[in-house]
Amino acid sequence: MAKTLIRLNSNTIIFLSNFHFNFVRSYTSTLPKIKEKQTSAEYCLESVRRYDKENYLCTLLLDNSLRNCSLAVRAFNIEVARIQDLVSEPKIGLMRFQFWDDAITALFDKNGTKKIPNHPVMNELRKITQRHKLSKRYFQRLITSRRNQLTSPVFSSLENLETYMENGVSSIYYLLLESNDIQNIHADHVASHLGKAQGLANNLRSIQHGAEQGQIFIPRDLLMHYNISEEQILRKRISKQLKDAVFDIATKANQHLEKARSLKENLPPGATPIFLPGIAVDLYLKQLRQHDFDVFSANLRKSNPILPFILWWNLKRSKY
Repeated sequence: MAKTLIRLNSNTIIFLSNFHFNFVRSYTSTLPKIKEKQTSAEYCLESVRRYDKENYLCTLLLDNSLRNCSLAVRAFNIEVARIQDLVSEPKIGLMRFQFWDDAITALFDKNGTKKIPNHPVMNELRKITQRHKLSKRYFQRLITSRRNQLTSPVFSSLENLETYMENGVSSIYYLLLESNDIQNIHADHVASHLGKAQGLANNLRSIQHGAEQGQIFIPRDLLMHYNISEEQILRKRISKQLKDAVFDIATKANQHLEKARSLKENLPPGATPIFLPGIAVDLYLKQLRQHDFDVFSANLRKSNPILPFILWWNLKRSKY
C-alpha cells in the first residue's frame, strides 16, 4: 500500500486533502455553534486538534460516543503534558500538577464532599464517569509520570523511557478501552505495547525540538554507549553514532508495534478502532528509516497531506 501511495499524482493528493476538509467540516457542523463561549466539548475538541493532530484525526473516525470520551481523555492528557512547556520554575509546575491531582481526586470522590473544578476538561470527564467505569489510577499515572519528568527530565536508560511511556501513553489507551466498556486482557496487552510504541516514536520526534529548547531526550545509557556528547545533540549535528542510538529506539518502538499487531485477532469487537494511531506510528518509523535515521531531517517535520485518507482506509480494513 505504501508504494501505491507514493505514486499518487498531485490531483489525487488534492482530492484526498479535500476529503479530509469535508470530513472535518461535516463533523464539526454537528456540534453546537460557538456563540459567546465555548462548550466543554468544543474546548476539548479544539485542544486536541491544536496540540495532538494525529490523534485528533484518529479520534474523528471513532463512533460518536467513543469520540467524545476520547476527546475528553486526550484533552486531559494535553493539559497535564503542556505544564512543563508553560512554566519556567519547577515549583509553579508542581502547583499545577497538584491542581489536576486534586481535580481527579474530587472526580472519584464517592462521598461527594470534594468539589470538582469548573474546568471544561473536568466537566467532560464528569459526564463520562457518570456513564462508564473509569479507573482513577490511570489518570494518576498520567499526572505522576509528567510530574516526575519535570523534576528529572533526563531518562537514565531506554528501559526507563519505556516505563515512562507505559505510564504516560498506554494509560490513555486503558482509559479509552474503559470508555468503551471493554475489559479484555488481550486488549490491555495491545494498549501496553502500542502505548510504548507511540511514546517512543514521539520521543524520537521530540529530539529536534528538545535540542532547540536545550533539552536532551535520548537516554543516558545510549549516549554513553555510543559516546555521544550532549553538545552534539544541542547543535543538531548528525553522526553515525547518533543514528545508531536513534536506530535502537526506533527498533524498540517497532518491536512493540509489531507485538501489538500480532494480538489483533484476539481483540473483542469495538477495540480495533481505538488503536488506529498505530498506523501513524508505523508511517513515521518507515519515514525515519527512509531518511537513514536522521532525526534532524527537515522532511520528518512535514505533515502528510493524505494521512486522513490513510487512516480512514485502514479503519475500513480493521487495521492499526
